[in-house]
Amino acid sequence: MKQATLHQLKVFEVVARHGSFTRAAEELFLTQPTVSIQVKQLTKAVGLPLFEQVGKRLYLTDAGRELLTTCREIFDRLDQFEMTVANFKGVKQGRLRLAAVTTTKYFVPRLLGPFCQRYPGIDVEFQVTNHEGLVARLSENLDDLYILSQLPEHLDISYHAFLENPLVVLAPIDHPLAHEKNIPLKRLVDEPFIMREPGSGTRSSVQKLFDEQGISVRVRLELGSNEAIKQAIIGGLGISVLSRHTLGLEGTSDKLTILDVEGFPIRRQWYAIYPAGKQLSVVAQTFFEYLLEEVKRITAGINSDAVESEKKSG
Repeated sequence: MKQATLHQLKVFEVVARHGSFTRAAEELFLTQPTVSIQVKQLTKAVGLPLFEQVGKRLYLTDAGRELLTTCREIFDRLDQFEMTVANFKGVKQGRLRLAAVTTTKYFVPRLLGPFCQRYPGIDVEFQVTNHEGLVARLSENLDDLYILSQLPEHLDISYHAFLENPLVVLAPIDHPLAHEKNIPLKRLVDEPFIMREPGSGTRSSVQKLFDEQGISVRVRLELGSNEAIKQAIIGGLGISVLSRHTLGLEGTSDKLTILDVEGFPIRRQWYAIYPAGKQLSVVAQTFFEYLLEEVKRITAGINSDAVESEKKSG
């Protein structure tokens, strides 16, 4: 391994991630033969095959999986070193790798904008996926921080709640139940339902409540997008349960209404999490502190506006 170079390790990591020499070459702006040569030289240095090919797909061998883990640890340590040196110089710069579930797209970009303006030297990679996909990324330690609402039970993690994430029943603004109070949960049995896809954290929470209450709803549609679900509700295709944050941090809309149903809202929290024992980089720690500070400021402003609105209406 003393003959291996960082460049070879980088090429190997990209090939392993894509399972393809061609796609790795495209990402690295290299020719496919160059990529193949780099991997061949690294394989010679290791002394064991790193890949096996089945059809057109490459699969890691046991030695390849071990090397991939080592590569990511090396690159992560080098990134942290660069960020620490920049911090010694009084400059916040580096790369923030952030992954979050799909519903966070309604408020995380709103937080990232001012953060990037405050720290122009920090580049952000923002991955958005459903709960299942995020847990998969977490298990491989691919990112610095993860934002989700349903904590994974089988992984050892550190987590910090930073914002409420209530799940509410959404319906068209002119729905017959729109003005009723404390609607019995069993009334929803008669309503066509629009659900998130299996693997969604929202879907899991909703299903858990219905199962506990012995409720079986009629699912008319399954959609993998909150926006698609909102448009389906507006179009009169049914009602759904989504995070109130799909209406924005303010939780209001002129086309949708929140039904007052017993058992709702389902109380949940947004969490920032990372693998237990992981030392956050300077950049990740900076964003985490900013996140807590900014959410507190925004929610205080929203609550203040709500109080003023109630005073005026009263």
